[in-house]
This record gives sequence, structure tokens and C-alpha cells, in this order.
Amino acid sequence: MPGHALLELESFLPYRLSVLSNTLSQAIARVYEKRFDLSVTEWRTMAVLGYRTDISAREVAERTAMDKVAISRAVARLMKKGLIERNTSRHDKRQSMLRLSDEGWKIYDQVVPLAIDHEKRLLSHLDVEEREWLARILDTLWKAELDEAMR
Repeated sequence: MPGHALLELESFLPYRLSVLSNTLSQAIARVYEKRFDLSVTEWRTMAVLGYRTDISAREVAERTAMDKVAISRAVARLMKKGLIERNTSRHDKRQSMLRLSDEGWKIYDQVVPLAIDHEKRLLSHLDVEEREWLARILDTLWKAELDEAMR
């Protein structure tokens, strides 16, 4: 369009990363949605709680870089399903801490191997050097974005 800045989305890095991320997430999500009735947000919440137990919903949102409202809804659904538990913090009685329930751990232990296998299949398209470069590039971009956000 004459007189307007042109943004070619197909070559715009944030767009490409977002679309790739959504595509990858949806591929594995189809498996755990069908087998375990979990949404992407619910699984990401469970994945964080499987790695870091006794943290707040706010911390889950920070670790996943997802909207606090979406995480709050996922937490409510997971609690209703009996997959996570909420306890009061020992240090601050006003703060709730989340953890996987026994039933949550059972599902977590089934989904994790599926997720790891999915990652292995995806990374098998890259040789060792490409995987190392990808990790370095992602780390560099992540740090740059965090530095930019701190300004």
C-alpha cells in the first residue's frame, strides 16, 4: 500500500516464532487434550508445578509468560478436576501455594514422556551442531528480550 509501512509477516521474527510455537504446542496438545482432557494452559500449569512445587499462580504465570487470568482459570479447572491442590503459604498466610495432587502426578507422569518424545522427534530434524546453535540463539534472544523489558 503506498504511503504505509509494510510488514512482511512471513519474514518477521516475532510472528514466525509465535506461529511456530503455536504449531508445536498444538501438535502435542492434541494428544493430551484427547487422552487427559487438558488444555494447553492447564498442561503448562501442571508442567510448571511438576518442576517447581509450592508456588503461586502468579509465579506460574511468570514462568510460562502467560496471562494471569488464563492461568487463574486453568488453576480453577485443575482444582475442580482434582489435579492440583492449593495450600496456604507457611511464610505468608495471605498467599496460596499450588502443587500437583496425587492424581495430578499420575497424569503428569504419563504426559511428560509424550512431550519428551515429541521434542526428540522435532529435534531429530537438526544435527548436533544445529541443536547447539538453536539453543544458543534462543538463549541470546531470551536474554535480549529480558534486558529490553528491564529498561
